[in-house]
Amino acid sequence: MKDASSSGADDKNGRQLRYSSARKSDLKALAISAIREHRRLLAADQAVYDEWAHASDDPSIPGSVLQALQNEYIARQKKSEIQHEELSEILDALGYVPDVPFESDE
Repeated sequence: MKDASSSGADDKNGRQLRYSSARKSDLKALAISAIREHRRLLAADQAVYDEWAHASDDPSIPGSVLQALQNEYIARQKKSEIQHEELSEILDALGYVPDVPFESDE
């Protein structure tokens, strides 16, 4: 059972919210940075996935190379999941998703 005097705020799943006491201006800057990082990770993940898919269609590619690409993709997915959870916490604390233009739009 959780002690009512525990410090910090918890979300509905009981996770500690690291950003609950931060200023909104700081949270907005963190959110924008995290959104941009998330977009970069997604693009890099997609590139690795595309390379893995292309290599899977090429019978001349050794199995060890395919396995290495698969392992790289899975590791990237785990990293992206962790970063996405952090982004979610920041956005929950901020209370909204700020507009972040894509870098090609800036």
